[in-house]
Amino acid sequence: MKLLNVKTARFAQIVEKSGRPDPYTLWQKPSADRHLQSQIKHNRVMTIQRSESGTEFGIVGFKQAQRARYLIFPKSLKRFENKRVVGINWALLRAK
Repeated sequence: MKLLNVKTARFAQIVEKSGRPDPYTLWQKPSADRHLQSQIKHNRVMTIQRSESGTEFGIVGFKQAQRARYLIFPKSLKRFENKRVVGINWALLRAK
């Protein structure tokens, strides 16, 4: 079995370039959520998922999945597309 060479980006590096994100909770279907759709269109959404081993990782963009968490960044994440985001640090979220 050949392993894919997956490029990674550190969460702290993304926060440094794109600002501190806000957590986002889905209260309705994503297709009906106009604010979420606008953020997806502007490449500001990150989906946080849990791997089989229990560690968390992020992907740029919206991927609806059970028990996924979503973060919305103040600036575009386009430069981090197609990278696995590692080192999720929840302390780096914007303080409310």
